[in-house]
Amino acid sequence: MRGWFDAFRNDGGPTLYSYSNRTPVSGDVHLITIFVIFGTIFTAFVIIFPGIRKERLTTFLTVTLSLFVGTTIQVAQYGSTWHTASTSVVSSYSAFSKEKMSAEIGGYIGLMHINITYTANENNIDVEFNERFWWRSPTEMSANFKEALHRGAPFPILSVAEYFSLHQEGFSWGSRYRQAGYYSSIILWTSFASWTMMNLLLMVVPRYGAYSMVFTGICMLLTNLTYWSLLPCEPLVAHVDGSILIFNLGWNYWLVLVAGIGCLFAGMVITAIDLIFPHQFSTILEVDYDTPYDRHVIIEESFDTRNTRRKLPKIDDAFGERIMRQLSHKLGSDKADAKGVINQGYVGHEQLEFAQSMDDEPTKHQNWSYPFPPSTRRTIN
Repeated sequence: MRGWFDAFRNDGGPTLYSYSNRTPVSGDVHLITIFVIFGTIFTAFVIIFPGIRKERLTTFLTVTLSLFVGTTIQVAQYGSTWHTASTSVVSSYSAFSKEKMSAEIGGYIGLMHINITYTANENNIDVEFNERFWWRSPTEMSANFKEALHRGAPFPILSVAEYFSLHQEGFSWGSRYRQAGYYSSIILWTSFASWTMMNLLLMVVPRYGAYSMVFTGICMLLTNLTYWSLLPCEPLVAHVDGSILIFNLGWNYWLVLVAGIGCLFAGMVITAIDLIFPHQFSTILEVDYDTPYDRHVIIEESFDTRNTRRKLPKIDDAFGERIMRQLSHKLGSDKADAKGVINQGYVGHEQLEFAQSMDDEPTKHQNWSYPFPPSTRRTIN
């Protein structure tokens, strides 16, 4: 069986599991999970989008912007590129060593941590490190730095981490970065809560969804302002064996800024459209869209009902006029019958008084002529 297990191996021996086979970090698990979740949702939306027949433009823009903003918030929350720096350095791997090698060192600061990378540029040396130091509590960074000393991390990594672990004699960069990340993280989580409420309101009441969109954009811009204002007054310039690391704002910062401006602008546009053309903005994501309970149908029915109620007095007037015409016609018929009886001579005293009273009372709606001219009437004694 020895020839089976040692096939295609350089040393000719079987697999040995007695040592830790560490490999360099090739990706952030949190970021990969976030990209997979939001990418899956957007892919599903793109697949069903050709079947949408109404509100295509508004639906596509709303869903795309919502997913972009949600992804940006989560990536910025767990990302490591708020403040970044990288440079080439020629230094020794360990302290007090005379052997030096060329390598690439970088510092990538997030809201609650810093990633320090160290990669050798020489082909015959396989050295690649990625160390993460947390500062979620005031003493966590110092504890992580001491642990890295015990583990024997490369000297350039320890040199950069030392700038963030000391909180005395002017080395206050660690506490300032922790303060900036702490408050920025709180506001960013507020943006995420507002983003969740925005999606719910867009499905129920789009007008209030637009208001929540404006609030989400304001919170994201406030995150950028808070982080920028709480950065160290003296910019951090790290020196590592003659090389200099100058930290600048990274793409996480600019991504939050762009997403915040886009969210604020879209919310203001939707709000303006709703104020100028009330109840016209709509998407297929609404709860009762294209059903008998759709808000557009309800609003139109209520509007028609109000117009009908306003027209009811006119209908009553027409109905009253028709009743008056019928009564006038009836009274005219009774008067004509009475006069006919008088002319035939078969009327009594009471009928005579009634006929005379009918002659004396003028009528408004008299649309007929008497059957006999006045000269042919006879008076009954």
